[in-house]
Amino acid sequence: MKKYKSLIAVLLAIVMTAALLSGCGPSVQVQESDPPAQSSAPAGNESSQAPEPQGLTYAPGTKLRMATGYNSASKEFDFWKERLNEVDMVSGTATKLTENGEAGNMVNIAEYLDLMPNFKAYLELNPIVRMSITGNTDTGAIYFSPYFDGVDDIERMPLMRTDWVEKLLNGEGEFAADASNKTAAPSYQPYMPTSGKVEIDVVKADGSGVEKLTKDYDAGGNIIEKMNAAGSMDGVAAVNMLRTYIDEAYNGYYGTNRADLFVGQNAAWDADELVALLRCVVANPQTLNGTDTVQGLFSREDNNNQRRVDMFRFAGTLFGVRGLESRQDYLYVGNDNKLHDARQEKETYEALERMHAMAEEGLLSKAFIDGSEESSGTYLENDLGFMHYDYNQTQTLMNATKLNKDGDEGEKYMAVMVPVARWDDGTGEQFMRFTESWRSVKTDGWGISKSGVGDSTDKLNACLALIDFAYSEEGQILMSYGPEAWRSSETFLFNGNEMPKISEACEKELWDLAGGNYTNYARWYLGSTLSFLKSQAFEYQCTHEVGKEGAGYISTAIGLGTIKHPELALASNPWYTSVPTVLPTTKVENDTINGYTELTDRFNQQKDGGNMLLELIVNGYTNAAMQDAVGTADNVAGSWSGKQYLAIKQSAWEKDIAYYETLK
Repeated sequence: MKKYKSLIAVLLAIVMTAALLSGCGPSVQVQESDPPAQSSAPAGNESSQAPEPQGLTYAPGTKLRMATGYNSASKEFDFWKERLNEVDMVSGTATKLTENGEAGNMVNIAEYLDLMPNFKAYLELNPIVRMSITGNTDTGAIYFSPYFDGVDDIERMPLMRTDWVEKLLNGEGEFAADASNKTAAPSYQPYMPTSGKVEIDVVKADGSGVEKLTKDYDAGGNIIEKMNAAGSMDGVAAVNMLRTYIDEAYNGYYGTNRADLFVGQNAAWDADELVALLRCVVANPQTLNGTDTVQGLFSREDNNNQRRVDMFRFAGTLFGVRGLESRQDYLYVGNDNKLHDARQEKETYEALERMHAMAEEGLLSKAFIDGSEESSGTYLENDLGFMHYDYNQTQTLMNATKLNKDGDEGEKYMAVMVPVARWDDGTGEQFMRFTESWRSVKTDGWGISKSGVGDSTDKLNACLALIDFAYSEEGQILMSYGPEAWRSSETFLFNGNEMPKISEACEKELWDLAGGNYTNYARWYLGSTLSFLKSQAFEYQCTHEVGKEGAGYISTAIGLGTIKHPELALASNPWYTSVPTVLPTTKVENDTINGYTELTDRFNQQKDGGNMLLELIVNGYTNAAMQDAVGTADNVAGSWSGKQYLAIKQSAWEKDIAYYETLK
């Protein structure tokens, strides 16, 4: 940890002395730390330097005292809140920084925006960001600079053992196996239509464009309806039933590469087809891993509430429910431009009923059901698990660290296409792909302590200049990559922007120190995950080739418009507007919300918390007052103060919109 702290200090020192104002910026006393050996600085980076902010001058040798919050922004601020005179910049949650700003303890950065051209330009280009950090809509005050771990890009995605899908579904003739288990008695019921035709937009197999693909239920039936009618069956029969369905419902579109329905660039799978596939997987462990058991759907850590909640996030994507992967609590913006709370809507609980039915069939991992210790790493290393919903880089890295060992070549854990679901964006129900997992402002940031900088114009200007620099082109690269010695002289295109490649020595260090895990390397060694704007370009380069393949399919689909997502702007159809990460509620309002303990305690997403939505997936309805979807939503809205909570948030949203209109 000592090394990590010193590297953070090194990074800050380089930001402040080497890159900001040509050597006349503030200094930070640091320990020596060498860059990766044999790396070279890139050529031609001078053009990416930020323009010097006019007016933000300060004396050479100005020192800043910065509380980095390397472990927890919330705990960091709590530690310093009674000692703010001892720090100049402090990390904290947006809520705590804003509340202290309103109490007069933090500098109002908005008063200096005209002196911060990079930061100001970024806020003008991203309205939702501006709305997320506005602490007071009467004054337009901003008390912190926001933190982005990537922005305007997909965050989580479904991941599968794609080699298993190919083993079960591809090839001529019928599937055959010497042994298999039986599928469970059916509990899950059809979600998709059981008759008629549904037309879906898919990306062409070569990624060159979009084409229409028909799900023909008249020809192939609904796979769940057919399986349920057959009852419990052996795994071989289940696979052959799914194979026949794919051939008939898609009129031979996938040929003998039926697995592409799930794992291809032209994938078109939906929840019913996934359940059918999961039934086939858990009933055929003998074929897939050579044992008599395999787990279907799991979470990264089945005993960690913070990871288990990914199960209901995935449910939202599977069954067309907004708010389960919100940037703030469980809120989303409806097409009526009003806030809605997923906890107070029956559709949420109907989706969880379907997840519970999957659990009853044994399609969710036993460890998830029991809340016992198990992880994606052990599932993959031991060929025990099929799929989960998570971040791409850290999980597909296990293609190198967990899979393809002991001669087992061809194992592949890859991100797959977002599923087709029934979505209603206010224009009527559509069968389309939509992800709510979209990168935006995170809930942490940097604030400037009023008592810390005191009456020192030098310190205040240095803090403001640092924030502004972080939003320049070079600043974003520095905060994402580290100093120039960590980069090569080559560049590549990432999301339409030219970004540096990492040096060979840096890549070696990444593997030597962090086993190829970019997030751990950045946090523990590089120190680049400070609360500013971080690009995912470095992380992308550290992604395993299999991870790049799956993410590439998804990126192509997003670019061609077959995966829709929230927008970081006030969309013409408000349903597509990303809810701000923070709304301008007052301390009194925040205290009132914190008093709604049923809402805060029963829907907790933290590591050691508990979440009623997960309990519903595992156990179904167990509360006498909540025995169905409508009754549960009504109970949350009425008995648990959901209506009052939503009224407070709605009022803040309306103030946010009204204030933003004044900026146009």
